[in-house]
Amino acid sequence: MGSEQISRPPSAAATQHRPAAQEASVAGTAHQWLLDRIGALWSLLTDRPFSLYAASVLRIGYGLLYLVFLLREFPHRDDIWGPGSPWTPALSQQLFDQTGWNSILLLSDSRAYFELCYVLALVTSALFMLGWRTRVMSVLFAVVVTSFHARSIFMTDGGDNLILLMALYLVLTACGRRWSLDARRNRLRATRAGDAPEPVRGLAVQQLLDARATLTTVVHNCGILVIAAQVCFLYGSAGLYKIQGPTWGGGTALHYALNLELFQPWPALSHLVDAYPMVIAIAGYVTVLLQVAFPFVLFGKLKYPVLTVLLGMHIGIAVLLGLPLFSGAMIVADAVFLPDRFYAFLPRVWRRATRRTGVWRPEPGRAAGSASVPPQGRPGEAGSTDRAAPGGQRDTAPAGGLASGPATP
Repeated sequence: MGSEQISRPPSAAATQHRPAAQEASVAGTAHQWLLDRIGALWSLLTDRPFSLYAASVLRIGYGLLYLVFLLREFPHRDDIWGPGSPWTPALSQQLFDQTGWNSILLLSDSRAYFELCYVLALVTSALFMLGWRTRVMSVLFAVVVTSFHARSIFMTDGGDNLILLMALYLVLTACGRRWSLDARRNRLRATRAGDAPEPVRGLAVQQLLDARATLTTVVHNCGILVIAAQVCFLYGSAGLYKIQGPTWGGGTALHYALNLELFQPWPALSHLVDAYPMVIAIAGYVTVLLQVAFPFVLFGKLKYPVLTVLLGMHIGIAVLLGLPLFSGAMIVADAVFLPDRFYAFLPRVWRRATRRTGVWRPEPGRAAGSASVPPQGRPGEAGSTDRAAPGGQRDTAPAGGLASGPATP
């Protein structure tokens, strides 16, 4: 009896130790997951600039839109923004004192000064669209859009407001790295340099250049994300506001819009479309559904048919309601959601189509590279064309700049 050992139940401390260890393990896993997500987000923002082609499309689109807008309103420029406008400079200044806005058009009451500002606005819009000294031109373009918008703020609409916001956001982006005169100049400079060794820089200078490149990349990526968030907010809020109204729920909102004389550029066409009430009701329901669902379909392939339907919707608004500036601004804004591989594929499709039709043919000797560097091999050797072939494909690499890391603007 004395030698027998009575089995004892596990102590309470050991029982409590297991849940504590499990909780610590779960907490450590969650902490590691959070660190991984933060690291992935940091890498996304700092590794390389993304959506460079989309940023270039935004630059070209909004520069062209505002240039056409200024040319369209050229005969009416004095009535809208000039010294002869009913909204006089004194009234504008009183409004600026309350709202904090400002405009370079109010720096002088001279008509010659206004005409000079208008011509400079045309030149700035054209150079910004072409991508000449884009970093400086993006700032000047934002100043031009802000000044003209503020000078006659009661004559603006949704399209003007969106162009104003995008002009400010594009200042943050590297929108001149693709499809621009700056990109062409950098490409020609790199071709002339060839295999020349890079200049030796000190450690401090190299660190400053790396920090500048990283800062440019982060600011560009944040600017693109802000633009995407702005478009999502615009669509989402528009859809939610439509849901609150009885006309959209009843399917009659488009009927009333088509019968407003202010939005009838072609009354006969508006009346023709209004003759199909079922089609109008379906179009209204689809519009509300797509606008509300837009922010939730951006992370899958469903966004492509949604963007296609929205494109048709904006074209319909431009034609039926006479709002081409608003529709154009929205169509250009939607371009930010298309990946760079889509834009890089477009030039190849264009070259294939032109080659089949015979419109475009490569210039003789272009495949050999720069004119200052002759092709290797003798003309009679078969290997000379093989060596020259890679040089002719230099401008067809679609996304080489994206994988090479950040570059200076």
